[in-house]
Amino acid sequence: MKPVAFDYIRADDEGEVLEALAQCGSDAAVLAGGMSLGPMLNMRLVRPAVVVDIGRLAGLRSVDSEGDRVRIGATARQADIMADAGVAEAVPLLARALPHVGHYQTRSRGTFGGSVAHADPSAEIPLALVTLGGEVELTSAHGRRHVEAKDFFKGLLSTARRPDELITGTVWPKRQPATGYAFAEFAQRHGDFAIAAAACALHLKDDRVQSLRLGLGGVEDRPVLIDMSQFDEAEAPGDLALAIAEYAAGSLDPLEDMTASADYRRALTVSLARQVIDAAFEEART
Repeated sequence: MKPVAFDYIRADDEGEVLEALAQCGSDAAVLAGGMSLGPMLNMRLVRPAVVVDIGRLAGLRSVDSEGDRVRIGATARQADIMADAGVAEAVPLLARALPHVGHYQTRSRGTFGGSVAHADPSAEIPLALVTLGGEVELTSAHGRRHVEAKDFFKGLLSTARRPDELITGTVWPKRQPATGYAFAEFAQRHGDFAIAAAACALHLKDDRVQSLRLGLGGVEDRPVLIDMSQFDEAEAPGDLALAIAEYAAGSLDPLEDMTASADYRRALTVSLARQVIDAAFEEART
């Protein structure tokens, strides 16, 4: 199939994009790498009146270290960030998630802003961002705001972005001392959409768990950050891993589709959650 007819704007600067979004609102679609929007246009799942191409805006590709945070511009290519040793050192959870993102060919075109904007519940970049407590940077003609990742993703392909806003970057907390990071997913084939995925950031003090963040992807309609308030995180890590994994699986309302039943996704959640908690603990000890 081919997309419905639309007007095309190849933006030369950010101001031109914001003006188009202010005028067209929800009738406009933003094109960066095109790895998600392209197929959706061709299948007529989206029918914008205007497509605004931001692919040539070099100012949105930068990677900036800002204190204890790293800001990655919206049009930064996934393959470029995957090859960036500085990002891998500063944000190890992201470095471990990126090899699972699609395939070499799609990562060479796919962008960070595109993955976040598309909001696929199986996507690895949104899951890593939610798990770490990162933020999405949104810019409009009225100014700029930051939204916590856990509040940004509202549901299947749905976000807190307003029609006149452009995703201009993502903000990632840097590695912390005595903290371990781990990522794991299960898919039918490497590069396919994850049936279930898990990510963990675990901080130790005196060989005890001081804080633990567990994120799950592919199981509900958005990345899920597990509520840890009921756990005594000073428990022995081995006991804690199983308890959290079983609690996480039981608290979910899993998706059910052609690839997996809800019960299967729960079972995968227990296995993957234990795996990443144990791996993060071992890394934090070294």
